[in-house]
Amino acid sequence: MAGRGSGPDFVEALARGLDVLSCFDARHRELTLAEVAAATDLTRPTARRLLLTLEELGYVRADAGRFALTPRVLRLGSAYASSLGLWEMARPHLEALVARTGESSSMSQLDGSDIVYVARVAVPKIIALRVDIGTRFPAVTTSQGKVLLAALDDDQRARALAEPTRSGLPEPSYDAAALADELRTVRARGWALADEELARGVRSVAVPVRDGEGVVRAAMNVTVHAAETSLETLTDEHLPRLLHTASQVAADWALWQARPQVGG
Repeated sequence: MAGRGSGPDFVEALARGLDVLSCFDARHRELTLAEVAAATDLTRPTARRLLLTLEELGYVRADAGRFALTPRVLRLGSAYASSLGLWEMARPHLEALVARTGESSSMSQLDGSDIVYVARVAVPKIIALRVDIGTRFPAVTTSQGKVLLAALDDDQRARALAEPTRSGLPEPSYDAAALADELRTVRARGWALADEELARGVRSVAVPVRDGEGVVRAAMNVTVHAAETSLETLTDEHLPRLLHTASQVAADWALWQARPQVGG
């Protein structure tokens, strides 16, 4: 795949690194070193160096000899990425949800022990946290993080939580047994709460967003100010709307996955 450039300023190493990122897709979410080398037409030592460099930069994660992309790749051309794919499908639904609730709503994905925001529609309210696309928070302190952690099996969850946070916030302290119990409840009922766990005054409820195969790929929340909105209002009024919105996004996602593939 590399070696296509002919200009005097062409950087072969950069092209090869982009080739490595490009060989991951919906059907190849995890690849071995040998598979990456074959897909990019690179030698195994070269592919290994590129993968380890991308891992150190946070764009690739290695686990038991297999490599996968992380949400950090969203930072590469974020303006373009945010207008396509999941965000393109989610945006009208998030905007409609925010119009009905009068509260901010976001979507995130899991990256190690953190959540990373991939979509957001905010309302102009004074709240303790600034959130933008790419913002990271420790998963265990957020409703979206609890939803995403609850979707993992025990081994996957242990590996995720073993990674240090890269949010810039202190490592969260929590009781492992209590967290495991809470996540079992979250998985059984299909939603999670975080009541001033991440920051004072911040209260949220979150639900999973599934793809066409029923796999949890993201989480979606409604965030409120604790002084303005009670837990009862959050769960009795906002949660049903949130669940409906997540089901709409999942339905659109399933249609997008089932679209005819046009070969070139």
